[in-house]
Amino acid sequence: MADKYNAETIITETQKRISNAFDVFDHESNKTVDVREIGTIIRSLGCFPSEADLHEIIAELEEEEPTGFVRYEKFLPTMTKILLERKFRPITEDLLLQAFEVLDQQKKGHLEPEELSKYLTQEGEPFTQEEMDEMLSAAVDPDKNVILYKDFVSMMTFDDTR
Repeated sequence: MADKYNAETIITETQKRISNAFDVFDHESNKTVDVREIGTIIRSLGCFPSEADLHEIIAELEEEEPTGFVRYEKFLPTMTKILLERKFRPITEDLLLQAFEVLDQQKKGHLEPEELSKYLTQEGEPFTQEEMDEMLSAAVDPDKNVILYKDFVSMMTFDDTR
């Protein structure tokens, strides 16, 4: 009995979080949001899918005839499942720090902005120039003009205390 109550409580609380996040972007108060806001809503809930995963989620949520909007009744069960299965969890601070340390081959404790730009625009799922500019504006130390990656990692990791 206690397990069933606990599971129901977790589902109810999860769905309340989803509803609250969705409502922020439901500007018409008609239980729909612009499809372009779905990534922001998902990330606000602590999930960080790749762009390819995000496109798959959106394709699943969109109507047979895409309208440019996603309805809450389609979003809720999909997002509930994603959150309960703990999909698309953020990378841990330690793992992110290790990634920067691999890039810092001279073990200087920092990276040059050009160095990081090269890695992030030419490898894997490449960043756009706009994404790169936005990230570098937050990452580059204004006094030293380098990326002190330990500080940057601390600033950009997600504290999942929920």
